[in-house]
Amino acid sequence: MKALVYLGPGAKALQERPKPVLTAADDAIVKIVKTTICGTDLHILKGDVPSCAPGRILGHEGIGVVEAVGAACTSFKPGDRVLISCISSCGKCDYCRRGMYSHCVVGGWILGNTIDGTQAEFVRIPHADTSLYHLPPGVEEEALVMLSDILPTGFECGVLNGKIEHPGCSVAIVGAGPVGLATLLTAQFFSPSRIIMIDLDDNRLAVARTFGATDTINSSKQDPVAAVMKLTGGVGVDTAVEAVGVPATFEVCEAIIAPGGTIANVGVHGRKVELHLERLWSQNITITTRLVDTATTPILLRAVTARKINPASLITHHFALDNILDAYDTFGRAAETRALKVLIAA
Repeated sequence: MKALVYLGPGAKALQERPKPVLTAADDAIVKIVKTTICGTDLHILKGDVPSCAPGRILGHEGIGVVEAVGAACTSFKPGDRVLISCISSCGKCDYCRRGMYSHCVVGGWILGNTIDGTQAEFVRIPHADTSLYHLPPGVEEEALVMLSDILPTGFECGVLNGKIEHPGCSVAIVGAGPVGLATLLTAQFFSPSRIIMIDLDDNRLAVARTFGATDTINSSKQDPVAAVMKLTGGVGVDTAVEAVGVPATFEVCEAIIAPGGTIANVGVHGRKVELHLERLWSQNITITTRLVDTATTPILLRAVTARKINPASLITHHFALDNILDAYDTFGRAAETRALKVLIAA
């Protein structure tokens, strides 16, 4: 089968690889129909994720058709159309019982990290009964690819961890990439009075406006801290979501958070960040971190089915698997190509 293989920092290739086989009784083999590229894949290629070794097939998102299941898989059968969760969970360990599926002792974020992933024609899914979802009928399947990762990531790590749960609260999202925009979309479930998007890219800020942002700030053209303070009467925001993963954007969040507010980190950080406790020790703030658990995937599936949210709006480019290197190039130059999510047909 064809697969996109990580060869070490800065190196990748489309290669022929053996088709995966069932290795455990609760496995499923899924034929990939659509997959995508995540910002985390770019972090892997930068060398920021040491758990991902050279030779690994990348990718942790997608939809597909079940081809085979192990004897212990009871919820799925060959021919079922399924959503692949970016998080694999056994459903039995202590972390899974606490809803922290990302820390499953035999799962978690393993696809495209410590086991071969979804940027291929086929993928083996461990713990299939608790790591796959049936695709709902009557919903555009392309949209559902966004529920593998970025929509639950934005909702869980940004909205829920950020305590965006009271109508009328104020929110700033630093980073208008796909995850930041997914946070923007799902934050509106709770009717914030103000959602401020901060980014360097005017195109992404324009998209954020169409998605419901009340204010946008281009931090390459103005001081984002001063701009947020002006918008909020010098108070700051109730929730600041960091959705980039670099020290400068986290420090912006530290500077704009209001007393009693919450900084929700979503970005994947490859370098240490300075924590300004000399300013924040007395401000009653909360800082949250999280790897997505995909515990809200069923809720989000119902919301998409009911057309309360349209994740297909995040898709800007389409490629065939044969052209996945072009897809990576397009996604990696998003400021030039205006890419948000690129969809890859296997």
